[in-house]
Amino acid sequence: MSKDDVNSFFDHRNIINDISEEESQQKFSYLDSIKAFSRATYTSIYVIDYIKQGFEYVSDNPLFLSGNTPEQVLDMGYAFYFKNVPEKDLQLLLKINDAGFSFYETIPLENRLEYTISYDFHLINKEGNKILINQKLTPLLLNKEGKIWKAICLISLSSEKEAGNIKIYRNGENKVYHYRLERDIWEAEQKVTLSKRELEILRLCARGFTINEIAETIFVSPDTVKFHRRKLFERLEVGNITEAISYAVNNKLI
Repeated sequence: MSKDDVNSFFDHRNIINDISEEESQQKFSYLDSIKAFSRATYTSIYVIDYIKQGFEYVSDNPLFLSGNTPEQVLDMGYAFYFKNVPEKDLQLLLKINDAGFSFYETIPLENRLEYTISYDFHLINKEGNKILINQKLTPLLLNKEGKIWKAICLISLSSEKEAGNIKIYRNGENKVYHYRLERDIWEAEQKVTLSKRELEILRLCARGFTINEIAETIFVSPDTVKFHRRKLFERLEVGNITEAISYAVNNKLI
């Protein structure tokens, strides 16, 4: 693996050579908050620095580490992907990188912090097995030209069956942009919408409530809860409540 291989992840449209003194002051207030958040969540978190073309922070959640320590992943930087992502998915990540920056260039500068890109790829864990993970990347800090200086990435287990599933969301917008690999285009669609009752049941399930406990909480029969769960599975095209919760989280429905 060469430096050019690693550099392929850092699109020429987002190369940052330096930061002004005013811009550099942005970074001091956010990292402690991210570290605190990482201690309170099951997701893995890391921060990308596009000037250094590497990681600034990696949480100690083992999901993303592939048997390494956070310090080792920090030291490897993007070489981590070349060691722990299958070749087919590595090429997919490069394609996602290119498509994502192409989309990003179309966004007005003042709105660029409002968008998140989500996608799935395989990671080889410390036992040597492939696991499908979901990664969400959101810009944290921009330079004065609107290029991404820092970005935060959240990683969780994917609810999907295969790699890809490339989507972009804008905060507060009931729309999702799907990237169609086979046609190399972005398509806008409305988000899946859940009823108030479906959301209520899904949130209670996410808290670990049983069907009987949910029924008692919302004053309906267990059969009614089962009916709404079945409709929820059909709407989300999943087979069980674990997949439903994962889908809802990954697609920002709850």
